[in-house]
Parts: sequence; C-alpha cells; structure tokens
Amino acid sequence: MEIIDVIELDINGRLRKVSIKKSWTLLYVLREVFNLTGSKCGCSTGDCGACKIILDGEAVNSCLILARNAVGKKILTIEGLSDGINIHPIQQAFIDCGAVQCGYCTPGMIMSAKALLDKNPNPSEADVRKSIDDNLCRCTGYVKIVEAILLSAKRMGGIRGV
Repeated sequence: MEIIDVIELDINGRLRKVSIKKSWTLLYVLREVFNLTGSKCGCSTGDCGACKIILDGEAVNSCLILARNAVGKKILTIEGLSDGINIHPIQQAFIDCGAVQCGYCTPGMIMSAKALLDKNPNPSEADVRKSIDDNLCRCTGYVKIVEAILLSAKRMGGIRGV
C-alpha cells in the first residue's frame, strides 16, 4: 500500500490541502483532485507542453513534477488567469488572432506566453518562438500563435507598432 501524505498547495492564489499518494504528479492533482482541467495530459513525458503551468514564475510541465515537490511554491494554472469575468489579454489575443485551432495545446501555449511576458514585456519574435519551443501544436505552423503572443505584448504595454 502506498503512503498517503497531506500537503498544502498554493494554487491560483488559494491555499488548498490535499491528501496525495507520493507518486502523484502535480498534473494529476490539478486535474483529478481539484478539477482544474485546463492543463492537458498530452504525453506524460514532458515533451508536448500541453500540461504547462507557471510554478514560482517559471513555465513548467506539470506532468514532470511530483505534487509534493510543489509545496511552498506558487502554482498558476490557466484557470487562474481570468478574474472570473474577464479573460486575460493573452487569452483574448489568442482568440482575436485565431490561434486556438483545436484548443488542446492552447492553455500550455498561453502559460508559456504569460511566463515570457512577465519577464520580458517587449519580446522579439525570436524570444516568443524560443518561449514556446517545447510546446507542440499539431494544427498550425505556429504563425498565429506567435502573432497572438506579440499582440498580447503590445496590448499589455510592451511591443510598439506590432
């Protein structure tokens, strides 16, 4: 029998206690325990970026992180971007640019974009492409996704003249 731990996680600004098995990933806890299903399980090996979240300011694949290793860290999921009424400017730019396609990769792309823009509000196209380098999209050539991230940077006060 696997040992159960009780941990507390800071998810989207709210402290939440949860009983976990030591082997549970953060992705599993987010989706299956807290029903935060925006992060997707695409590969379980950290290769696709569909499960991307922001952990202490860094975009990370939640399928590779044990939930117990996220204790004491700030976890931001796609659900934490909106204020309950208004969506985040990055989310709106993805809609406006038609960068959502099937939508499976979109939350991970948006979280990668958010982590980038938090650190670099004025990214170049090369910066944007590098920030989403480990996010796979099977629907597009990434053009609209890059356009959406650059547009959101402009709308958020970064890039001028895009």
